[in-house]
Amino acid sequence: MVGALATAEACRLHGAQPVVGGVTWERRPIDPQPGPRAEGEIEGARRLAPGVMAASAATRVRESGVLFAESRMAGLLGEETVLVDATLGPAQLADGLAAAAALLGSDLIVFVDVGGDVLAHGDEPGLASPLCDAMLLAAAARLAERGSPMLGGIFGIGCDGELTPPEVLARLAEVGAAGGLAGARGLTPAVAARLEEAVRTVPTEASAQALRCFHGEIGPAAIRQGRRTVELSPAGALTFYFDPVAALRSAARLAAAVIDARDLEHANQILHGLGVHTELDYERDALHTVRQRSN
Repeated sequence: MVGALATAEACRLHGAQPVVGGVTWERRPIDPQPGPRAEGEIEGARRLAPGVMAASAATRVRESGVLFAESRMAGLLGEETVLVDATLGPAQLADGLAAAAALLGSDLIVFVDVGGDVLAHGDEPGLASPLCDAMLLAAAARLAERGSPMLGGIFGIGCDGELTPPEVLARLAEVGAAGGLAGARGLTPAVAARLEEAVRTVPTEASAQALRCFHGEIGPAAIRQGRRTVELSPAGALTFYFDPVAALRSAARLAAAVIDARDLEHANQILHGLGVHTELDYERDALHTVRQRSN
């Protein structure tokens, strides 16, 4: 959400009326249930299209009361945000997002990833959360192929501690060789100040590292309770934009692999077939470990 806000606020400064959004998947410290929440598990949201909702500050998981990052962002901005059911497959996601964009009067959708693992090949040593990224980028490519104005974006290269900055830049170069780079934009003092507000409201380590980059920090920094290391540099304060279709033709091998997946579970199986361990596997393994210890 904070990475998306960087693009939204840059557009707002030029007179646009952006709507920010994200998916129904919160990290384990926020929501201990593995995987994303389906639309039917959510209360306090306004349906825009199948699988796509407008979230307010009160939108939450029905059974547990867990608030989404989108709910917290709605409270900060004083306006609704978009919440996308990440249990769906790319075709369903594309249908829902197209309908929601038409309802909201949007003339461009930008899919923003923090870190750059959305362009992963699948064999990178630090790769940890490829599943949701692959699904959403596949949906973006489907929308672009229909003629919808569409961009992918990477905010804070390497700031999630997964792919390293050199790995992300190499993947972006592949997209560029396929004719898919669409420019880059850095944080400004005004946008950075808005993001500083957001990171105090929306729990995020990765996007906070991009702000450290903007403020001149450089060198290694530990995140995820010391489990991962981020290499800070001024490049982390940039957002790189690209054509999703060109990305699938080149670097984004995992998104290309899941483009016809029926749903999240099917996509997870496809990635298993490529030898890729996903964030869904990690969350399920962690819950299994907790249950074993409690017994």
